[in-house]
Amino acid sequence: MALFITDECINCDVCEPECPNDAISMGEEIYEIDPHKCTECVGHFDEPTCQVLCPVACIPFNPAWRETREELQAKFERLTAGKNAA
Repeated sequence: MALFITDECINCDVCEPECPNDAISMGEEIYEIDPHKCTECVGHFDEPTCQVLCPVACIPFNPAWRETREELQAKFERLTAGKNAA
């Protein structure tokens, strides 16, 4: 399951630079998370860094984008395959 940012976001700029998958970017009004890139930090950290750092706790799990830990690990491996080959 990917994460998403709710409209409680205050655009504090804390989450975006800390995302190891570059899944977070500025949307029209608030930051957004690309579910195709979000691995909930599986493969990088023990827990989602953006959730840990968010001062207003506006980054819940996205119930519309369900993935198992195995699927998240496979996504991590796909996303990092090119980086590791360099």
